[in-house]
Amino acid sequence: MVRVLTALSLVLLSLNSIEIAGKVVGAEKYSRHDFPADFVFGSGTSAYQVEGAANEDGRTPTIFDTFAHSATWLGGNGDVACDQYHKYKEDVQLMVDTGLDAYRFSISWARLIPNGRGPVNPKGLEYYNNLINELVKHGIQPHVTLLHIDLPQALEDEYGGFVNRRIVRDFKAYAEVCFQEFGDRVLHWTTMNEGNIFSVGGYDLGESPPQRCSFPFGLFRCERGNSTTEPYIAAHNILLAHASAAALYKKKYQPKQHGFIGFNLLSLMFLPATNSTADLSASQRANEFFIGWFMDPLVFGDYPEIMKRTAGNRIPKFTKVESRLVKGSFDFIGINHYATGYVQDNPSNLKREPRDFVADMAVKVMINAEDAPPDGFPVMPWGLQFTLEYFKQLYDNPPMYIHENGQRTDRNTTLIDTSRVEYMQVFIESLLDSVRNGSNARGYFSWSFLDVFEIMDGYRSSYGLYYVDLDDPNLTRYPKFSQHWYSAFLKGASIPSDDVIRLGKNSDTLSTVSF
Repeated sequence: MVRVLTALSLVLLSLNSIEIAGKVVGAEKYSRHDFPADFVFGSGTSAYQVEGAANEDGRTPTIFDTFAHSATWLGGNGDVACDQYHKYKEDVQLMVDTGLDAYRFSISWARLIPNGRGPVNPKGLEYYNNLINELVKHGIQPHVTLLHIDLPQALEDEYGGFVNRRIVRDFKAYAEVCFQEFGDRVLHWTTMNEGNIFSVGGYDLGESPPQRCSFPFGLFRCERGNSTTEPYIAAHNILLAHASAAALYKKKYQPKQHGFIGFNLLSLMFLPATNSTADLSASQRANEFFIGWFMDPLVFGDYPEIMKRTAGNRIPKFTKVESRLVKGSFDFIGINHYATGYVQDNPSNLKREPRDFVADMAVKVMINAEDAPPDGFPVMPWGLQFTLEYFKQLYDNPPMYIHENGQRTDRNTTLIDTSRVEYMQVFIESLLDSVRNGSNARGYFSWSFLDVFEIMDGYRSSYGLYYVDLDDPNLTRYPKFSQHWYSAFLKGASIPSDDVIRLGKNSDTLSTVSF
């Protein structure tokens, strides 16, 4: 605890020195040329959320399919989504038009290997080869995630997926198919998306696939699961599956393909709600449970001491062999960052029996909505600086990619999304401040390239640079104001410009916007 509290104090002190409260944001213009020459800017989606063609060409159901079809509150599913499976050439051309350096997407395990193991589906192989070739042909780097929530339902049904150690072997075999088939063109691999949220949302709260939880902890009714143990078991197997795939890649494929392999986490960084010692300690504890849960094993080979003391025998133990396998098993860390949380100490949670992961944290979490639009996340760009400084101080400044960052708005037909422009504007500037302050950040990907099927509310929300008309049989894409802004930035325009924001707010069309 001394180590992490000291580090947290250094983080807060460092951020105070660059005025984290937003006083500097927007103070001066910047452009992409202020970033290092090899810094990558892109945008992203994931397989189930964008591909569609859920029942075509040999693809089988995933836990995301099952969840989307059973979660009636979503009001839809990804059976068609944006139909990128058939429209990938059109979408790649839109990426070229936007000026993206890279596109982050995921491979559907169930499309490539329909039974989760065994024969490769020729049609699935053909699709991903075509997509990757189209990207490379146009000079766009493919950044590939192997698993973005959509585990084949066959493996979930057979042995419980990530609550069973058998998943490690099957994931490694799936990863090898990807390395072997696509690694000559794909240089950036991420094994798992949001390992921490997949574990908590899917195995404690039951609010996301595979919707496992137990009373009284789940937010929704779950038919199976154990919220007190399964989040820890799933996380353990996620780490072992990642490390096994990474070890294979580093030994067999990296020497000849010269690529990189990493892991992704959601970073809802936690700051103390007050200056009290209790809240400072609580914020550090929350970050250890949320980030250290995965980063400590990846960097040091074991879970944080506070987690082991609190969870006791509910958290699995690494053997010496496993610890060596997991430690150092990454070339980069990807983070998804949208907002910042403030925490208060809540020790009464530790008196509950039984306890789940959330109770073990013993904090009360609040999101400050003071600067949030009515339908969006709070705009707190210093939270991203806090995140990057935290990784820099505690984990020796690893190479980092911001894999997701974006503003949620209600889905509608307006293309003048000035709140998203303002959000991206200050977050990218905040990222630049971090890079100038020594962060090893290597790239930024907006979420999302298109308006996709979102896991929390289906098609009711919007994150995209492009609006997709779901009422049009052709699913026509329309660029938003944010796409024009991002494209101008990527092509060298100086940002921010108050004139641009005023034009966006006062215009009915995009034709009057100039950069």
